[in-house]
Amino acid sequence: MRALSIQAHPDDTEFLCGGAMALLAQRGWRIGILTCCNGDCGSDRLPAKEIAAIRLKEGKRAAETIGAEYETLGVGDAQLVFDNPTRRLVAQGARRFAPDLVFAPCAEDYVADHTICSALAADACFNAALPNYETGARNAAPPLRAVPHLYYCDPIELLDRYGRTVAPAICVDISSVIETKAEMLSRHASQREWLLRHHGIDQYVESMRAWSRARGALIGVGYAEGFRQNLGQGYPRTDLLGEALGGLRRQAKACPTEP
Repeated sequence: MRALSIQAHPDDTEFLCGGAMALLAQRGWRIGILTCCNGDCGSDRLPAKEIAAIRLKEGKRAAETIGAEYETLGVGDAQLVFDNPTRRLVAQGARRFAPDLVFAPCAEDYVADHTICSALAADACFNAALPNYETGARNAAPPLRAVPHLYYCDPIELLDRYGRTVAPAICVDISSVIETKAEMLSRHASQREWLLRHHGIDQYVESMRAWSRARGALIGVGYAEGFRQNLGQGYPRTDLLGEALGGLRRQAKACPTEP
């Protein structure tokens, strides 16, 4: 079985679904991480090409923590758009990996790269299974045999752009792999100082732990990640994530007003 995380930026998987990916890797799944953007705006001190090269190396090192493959489509940060060329790029990326399950960003997240990536990921899952959908890629991968199971991750800080808590439908207990998730995130060393200066976020890894603890509280465990499954027409409606993780996947209780 194969799971692919399609996210906007090099450290998004580690924040949003690194625990679930680590659990699936432990169960013998092949794991892939595909980022649409290259992270070239992730510094106020290094030029774009230099920080993009650093973030590519960090992304690969983080993926190696759980034996995952890493790829970026190379779109510049804050330049991601939902147009036909980009749709084809993401669909071709999905076809190359041929996932059974895909994790995507929350459609109500705080920044356009995330919300656009969410739409691109859902679009790619559907279109990559259409035999007549042409991506125009050299040595194009074949169409997917079926639309993958698609799960949307929590937004950053568990909040939408209006500061409202986004409630998950299900939570996955990641308590046993929280240190693995922290190790993956710590591989993105270039981001701590940048986020401190630009976002006012310190304690890069501790912020992730706090969000995971808040989700864990919904199901009575130490740490968890929240998800919502795409159950729209044409997408699988069986719970493949639940089948793979068994008792670690639980129905989420109602969210409190604040995370």
